[in-house]
Amino acid sequence: MLSYRKHVLPGLTHLAMRQDQLLPYRRRAVAGLHGRVLEIGIGSGLNLALYPEAVREVVGVDPSRELLRRAERAPHGSRPATEMIEGVAEALPLEDRSVDCVLTTWTLCSVSEPETALAEIRRVLRPGGVFRFVEHGLAPEPRVRRWQRWLTPAWHRCAGNCHLDRPTADLVVEHGFRLERLDTGYAKGPRPMVFMYEGLARPT
Repeated sequence: MLSYRKHVLPGLTHLAMRQDQLLPYRRRAVAGLHGRVLEIGIGSGLNLALYPEAVREVVGVDPSRELLRRAERAPHGSRPATEMIEGVAEALPLEDRSVDCVLTTWTLCSVSEPETALAEIRRVLRPGGVFRFVEHGLAPEPRVRRWQRWLTPAWHRCAGNCHLDRPTADLVVEHGFRLERLDTGYAKGPRPMVFMYEGLARPT
C-alpha cells in the first residue's frame, strides 16, 4: 500500500518548518480552485477551511482511515461539501474526467510511483482541468542536491517514504502536463528539506 501521509510533512516540519510557516503555501495552493476538487493525500484535512467559495465539493483521498476520520471532524467553518475515500494516488477510486481540479500539498514526495500517480491525475481531470500543487523536492544547487541524495535513502525509511530529491516540476512536465505557472525557492529551514515547488499545470 502507498505510504504517503499528510502527517509525513509535519514530521519534516518538526525539523524544518512550523505549520504557521506552511499556511501561506496552503492558501496559494487552493486559490483559484473551483467546482469539484480532488485532494490527494488529504490527511487530517488541514486545507479544508481554506477552500474558496467557488469550490462546491472536495473529494479527499488518503490511504489512512484514521486520518480520514480526523478530516471529517476537522474545523471547517463554511467549507464545501466533502467526501472522504480511502485509496491511493496510483489507483484513484474516481471515474474518468470526473473532477475540475486536483490538489496535492506535500504529497508527491512520498507516493511510491509518482509517474503512475500523475497519469491518474490526468485521467480524472475534466478537459481544461487544473492541477495545483505545492511540494518540496530537488534543489538547484549541486551542493544541496548532494545532501538530498545522501540523506534520502535513510530519510524515506523513517519519514513515511518521503523523498527529498524528487524533481517535481520535471516529473509533472514529463508525464503529460503543461506548466502554466511555477514558483520555486527555499522556505526557512535546513536547505535539503525545504526547496519548494508551487505550480499550476494542465494536461497536454
